[in-house]
Amino acid sequence: MENAIFTNMCMIYDGDRILVQDRRDPKWPGVTFPGGHVEPEESFLLSTIREVKEETGLDVWDLQFCGMKQFTDREKGYRYVVFLYKTDCFSGQLCSSREGEVFWINRQELNQYRLARSFEPMLEIFENEDLTEIFYWYDQETDDWRLETV
Repeated sequence: MENAIFTNMCMIYDGDRILVQDRRDPKWPGVTFPGGHVEPEESFLLSTIREVKEETGLDVWDLQFCGMKQFTDREKGYRYVVFLYKTDCFSGQLCSSREGEVFWINRQELNQYRLARSFEPMLEIFENEDLTEIFYWYDQETDDWRLETV
């Protein structure tokens, strides 16, 4: 049996603007989209709605499933899965949380910020409907991690 940790992430957009979060977590700092952990017996979609509310103050709906990112933590022995959603349906007052500062930027400006590690490949899943998964795997022959986008 394989152990797994389930998480989520949501791209909220308004035309060419996207909502980003500058994370304070020293384990995974940088700009990314809001999201977090799925609680036991919680649906993936509802966990995303809850996490967005907690981290941004916004209510979101009509989320579109984009795909997922996954990798295995070889030392701790679990698979880490991130379910990726996007929406342009939101309301409420934007406010930051202890997770990090949230703010709107134009999509073209994203690379002007320090991005969270491995966030850039995830953007392909959010923005390219032909892709559904990012999978990191450890290549024994090269003794290094590999990235596959499918």
